[in-house]
Amino acid sequence: MSRPLCPLVFEPVYKNYIWGGDWIIRKYGRSAPPGVYAESWEVSDREDGMSVVRGGPMAGVSLCDAIGEWGAGLLGSRAGGLRFPLLIKLIDSRERLSVQVHPDDASAARHGGEAKTEMWYVLDAAPGAGVFAGLKPGVDASAFRRAMEEKRFREILTRVPVKAGDAIFIPGGLVHAIDAGCLLLEVQQNSNTTYRIYDWDRVGPDGQPRPLHIAEAMKVIRWDLGDAARVAPKDLPAAGGNARALVVESPYFRVEKFALSRPQDVSGDGGSFQVLFVISGAARIAWDGLSEALPAGTSCLVPASLRGVKLESAAPGAEMARITLP
Repeated sequence: MSRPLCPLVFEPVYKNYIWGGDWIIRKYGRSAPPGVYAESWEVSDREDGMSVVRGGPMAGVSLCDAIGEWGAGLLGSRAGGLRFPLLIKLIDSRERLSVQVHPDDASAARHGGEAKTEMWYVLDAAPGAGVFAGLKPGVDASAFRRAMEEKRFREILTRVPVKAGDAIFIPGGLVHAIDAGCLLLEVQQNSNTTYRIYDWDRVGPDGQPRPLHIAEAMKVIRWDLGDAARVAPKDLPAAGGNARALVVESPYFRVEKFALSRPQDVSGDGGSFQVLFVISGAARIAWDGLSEALPAGTSCLVPASLRGVKLESAAPGAEMARITLP
């Protein structure tokens, strides 16, 4: 017999990639020993970083096992399977990340790997921070190869300055990199297929250059995409008296943000789970006579069929992101 549905907050899964720092730990006051925390996998149904529930009635249960127990009651009718379809991360780019590309659905079907379309919401940014998102106009495969051979790779990339509150959409097939000085919320398809194209002549912890995947990348780059720019949020009708905006909508995910100035009903609609992320301030989520504090930087997974769920501000200036299936 399955246990009653409830919101889930997971232990973060940290990744110590060479380019990361400790901004995630410092900004959100997390308890962790000194070290490199390049990424925090917030909601992950992957063997290389499985989410485990932090506390409450489901404490110690993996996301995979929660899906096995609750099925569509957790994921929703639009999920189309029993695997969590997204991967939600925080990213701290103390140094510039490699230039890379991920396959889209068509390329993954032809050449293998997992498709990955993603978006970045900028939580914080150092002065002058930016991202590389796409190639400059007119760059085709031959110009791309020539730039690599002549070590002029930076010249063909489009750099987009960013600040807190900006959003960037990165479809599969778009060449991209995160520059130094960004703290990002990343929403992506559940994939970890990355083809590294250029690593800025950096060496790994072993003193050797990290592997590149040029041949694989050339098969999946979409030359028709050009570059990408910041996504302009679109105002939506207020809900419960709270202003809200659509940040990104794609075939794979929908991201909204809303001010939490008044209590908000966040009950499931049966169609999709919700991941609620506290951008700023603090919140408290309540259901079935229980409640849990959600400080800034916390991600909370609300099952698709859970009703009677209320969210209220626990600190001035509370702002939330809501991630669902489209």
